[in-house]
Amino acid sequence: MPFLLISFVPGKNPPQAEISNGLIHAHSYLPDADNGYYRATRFDWSGVINDLEVNGHHYYGQWYEKYSPVINDAIMGPVEAFDPIGYDGIKPGESFLKIGVGFVTKPGDGPYNFATYYPIVDGGKWHTKVKKSQVQFEQILKGREYAYDYCKTVKLVKDKAIMVLSHTLKNTGTKTIETSVFDHNFLVIDKQPTGPGFVVTLPLKPNEQLNARMQAYAELKGNQLLFLKDLDGKNVSFKDLTNGNGADYNLKVENHNTGAAVKITGDKRISKLVFWSASKTICPEPYINIKVEPGKTFTWNITYEYYNCDTIKTPQITEYK
Repeated sequence: MPFLLISFVPGKNPPQAEISNGLIHAHSYLPDADNGYYRATRFDWSGVINDLEVNGHHYYGQWYEKYSPVINDAIMGPVEAFDPIGYDGIKPGESFLKIGVGFVTKPGDGPYNFATYYPIVDGGKWHTKVKKSQVQFEQILKGREYAYDYCKTVKLVKDKAIMVLSHTLKNTGTKTIETSVFDHNFLVIDKQPTGPGFVVTLPLKPNEQLNARMQAYAELKGNQLLFLKDLDGKNVSFKDLTNGNGADYNLKVENHNTGAAVKITGDKRISKLVFWSASKTICPEPYINIKVEPGKTFTWNITYEYYNCDTIKTPQITEYK
């Protein structure tokens, strides 16, 4: 049974869809080169979820103040970004590859900068299929050396408070595709400011320490990160919480002020775990490595299990289970 709603008003509203399995209700923006909500070159254009509601709790939303479709981080939801392919080996004016975006132009001799908008030369062809409880996105990009068929499905599992992001990347070109991809997550849980009551459970005990500035706002206890006070415009961040050794794809983020929580797991090992948080969002950023030879296909899945946690300001610290 086809889904309920796809709305698209050219020149005014971005294309969008709503899906539900009865327990989860989610709203997603759809890729569109002319009217899409997100048209920048940092993140994959598919799977932009601006609201997801479970049992009265909300998990995503707008966390940034300034919006334009070509601002690199004016985006919401468990969105993903691929490292650039071919950037260092080309001259200014030539094109490099960003999966989920397309071929984009290198403007000068400087290093790649994710905050830069790179003019899009070829965004390929996007195809979207919407059903009652899932949205399937497909981007087909043709080329001589680098080419691919990328498919991402956002699926709500029947009768469960679970969302699964399923991906396939088929290399249809002549060169091996080698990159990494990370999920920024951009959790905005019940529109609560980042502060006391939020706990992030990591898949291992990190060696990385909080610097003096961050110690006023958060602390690490075992394999958990606790927030001590509202960030008030500051941020807490880490370059790699896996200590350079990687880890199992297993995380939790809990808001003990409202009782909303999510467990995030993946079927590929994390190669690096960056972490960044601001006043309105908490972002564990797990990376995985990708290598796909010509004619081969790489797959990966990320699962979100939404659940309720205790509503206490200072939760008891326990090791990950």
